[in-house]
Amino acid sequence: MCTAIFVAGIAGIIVATINGNNAGVILLIGLVIVLAAIALLTATSVGGTRRIEVFDDAAAEKLERLIADLVAKGADEAAVRAVVRETRRLGQQ
Repeated sequence: MCTAIFVAGIAGIIVATINGNNAGVILLIGLVIVLAAIALLTATSVGGTRRIEVFDDAAAEKLERLIADLVAKGADEAAVRAVVRETRRLGQQ
């Protein structure tokens, strides 16, 4: 929504300038653009932002080695991987 207001506002300023350089219309369009920018900044700062999780290759390799060790000792691989998935889900809550 704000992006559409920005684009329309720029087009409006250009058209208003070409049609007679009316300062009142240009200021009004500029104020609408500023209000849209403030609304966008407010929505971004108030909205819930989540950080992107970083994938750690070394930790993943270590986990794979641990799983391989358990499987080599006789554990069912599907069961071990199911436990790892459930542990990860529990950790994300």
